[in-house]
Amino acid sequence: MTWRILAVGKPSLEFARLGIEDYSHRLAAFAKVEIHFVKPRADASDKLLELSGGCYRIILDETGTSFSSRAFAGEIQRLRVRGTSRLALLVGGSDGWSDAVRQQAGLLWSLGPQTLQHELALLVALEQVYRAETLLAGRPYHRD
Repeated sequence: MTWRILAVGKPSLEFARLGIEDYSHRLAAFAKVEIHFVKPRADASDKLLELSGGCYRIILDETGTSFSSRAFAGEIQRLRVRGTSRLALLVGGSDGWSDAVRQQAGLLWSLGPQTLQHELALLVALEQVYRAETLLAGRPYHRD
């Protein structure tokens, strides 16, 4: 399994950057992890779509589906069963996504009804991806 993590803008908040590094390092025990940050420009969404080519796209979006941690792990498991081996997690900038980008998603994923600054959203999403991988591997990270 490969996780390609794609986001607009490098993290500028120190604690978010450290958290992103920590969870991507943890995730590497379960999958190949690639992280790419693109500059926040008008063509950033196009660049993220280009970088996610050939991957099943999971796009963070406020209009997406919210999942419990176990349900999200179930979604990842269903993708694996279908033979999906390359997943891309896309985190946009402060202006969100156009409808054209949303249409390119395999899954629109909402972290909940609140609005999060995009660096924090990336950190939370990475923690949930790591949690899903530990659940699927039967590791004792998640507690019900």
